[in-house]
This record gives sequence, structure tokens and C-alpha cells, in this order.
Amino acid sequence: MELPLYSSGTPGGPRVLLVHGLNGDAATWWRVADAFEASGCHVHSVDLRGHGAAARDDDLALASYAADLPGTDWDLVLGHSLGAATASIAATTPGFARRLALLDPVLEIDPASRDAIIADQLAELELTVDSLTAEKPHWHPRDVATKVAAARLSSPGTARGSFDDNPAWDAVTAVAGLEIPTLVLSGDPAVYTMLGTATVAAITRPALEYRVIPGTGHSPQRDDFDATMAVLWDWLSRSPEPSGRLDPRSPRFSYPEAPLFRLESGYRNREHQIP
Repeated sequence: MELPLYSSGTPGGPRVLLVHGLNGDAATWWRVADAFEASGCHVHSVDLRGHGAAARDDDLALASYAADLPGTDWDLVLGHSLGAATASIAATTPGFARRLALLDPVLEIDPASRDAIIADQLAELELTVDSLTAEKPHWHPRDVATKVAAARLSSPGTARGSFDDNPAWDAVTAVAGLEIPTLVLSGDPAVYTMLGTATVAAITRPALEYRVIPGTGHSPQRDDFDATMAVLWDWLSRSPEPSGRLDPRSPRFSYPEAPLFRLESGYRNREHQIP
């Protein structure tokens, strides 16, 4: 499926692909996209099948989500939740990405928690700005607005079907087998995370770095944007090319000295209006 693709930033700069989570869409990345724009990157984001402006489809298998992702030779692919699982599977195709960063990825699902997780995702479809603000008072208002708007564009078929079509949800195998530099950013286990200790042990490999963002839950980039971006910039500054050296043909990332973002500018390919 050809996905809606939204681009911003500096053509010719490092190419970054952002992949949202379940009941999300491209616009939910506004703050992260803005930070990458400010660092000189060419930022691209998609609406996954069944989300945002993308076509609806009865096939919501992880492999199908992954097959939709566009392009090759991305300097960085950054995914969250379902998007992280999707990006991980896509990255098993040689040449898809040079680096992979995963925000609290859903790599496997505990059968004992499956029904509760599905119920939670279905409940997201009924979110309002007031209810989400009450639940997440620390989120930026625009994070609240874009999440609510994205959830309204999703559907019970997409929310439930993403589980029904993946009875043996597995992106662990994909991550464990990758050779490219990979960062796994986890929510705080004391708050909430989809990554158990057994999952982390299963994906551990030399080119993978695992970090916890203290005090955050399943959306580290919204719970503590500055801390999340600081870890991401640090990792990118140390992340080698897959060959072990920087390819002179590859544009270098320009790293801000501190987390950098502009609250009211940036990723404006689509703006949501909340009634």
C-alpha cells in the first residue's frame, strides 16, 4: 500500500523517517520532527495503513505494516510502539536503514495482558482533549490535541484488527537479528513499559543500546521530551555507520548542544482541528 508521506526540513540533509504507533498518525510526531528539522535533517513521516489519511485495509499483520514503509537507505528510522515493531521488521531488509531507534517498542505481547491492552486501545478511540489532559497533565497541549485527533481517525477495526491479525505478535526475532546500530528507549518499568526483562535479554546484541527514560511511560517522547531527545542525540553522536566508519557519502547529523525545539513552528504538513 502506498502511504501518505509528509516531508519537512532540509532537502539534502540526513534523511529521517518517523513511524507512529497504534491510533496515531504523522502529526503526532510534530515536536520530534521539529527538533530534527532544527538540526538540519530532511524529515519524513507516514500515516500507517488504517490510520490518518491512509487507506483502510483488512490486512493488519505486522509484515504488511512493514512492507508499506517507503524508501531505502534512511539515515535514521525512528518508530514508537506499533511503529517501532513495524520499523524493526522493515529494517530486516538490507539497505532499508543505517540506524534504527525504537521508542518503547511493542516487540511481543504477554498473552495474560492481551485483552487488557486491546481494551485500552479501543478506549483510546473515545478520548477527548479534556479526558486526555486530565490523564496526562504533563503532556504539551499540542501532544494532547494531535493524539486525540489521530485517535478519531482510527477505528475499532484498526485497533482490534492489529491484534487479531497478529496472534503471535513477534518483532523480537527481527530486532535480535539486525546488525545496524539500534537504540531501544524504554519507558520506566516503575511507571509503564511494554518491554519486560526477558524481551530485553532476547534482543541484546553488540550493536544495540538499551536505555530507560526515568519517570516516563509508554510515550517517552511525550512524557519527557527533553530527556528523550537528549538520549537520542547522545546516541546519534556516537552511532557508527554499519560498516564501522562514517561513509563520506552520507550526510552527517548536526547535533544541538541541548534539546532543541520550537513549540509553534515546524511540522505543519497537516494540522488537526479539534472541535
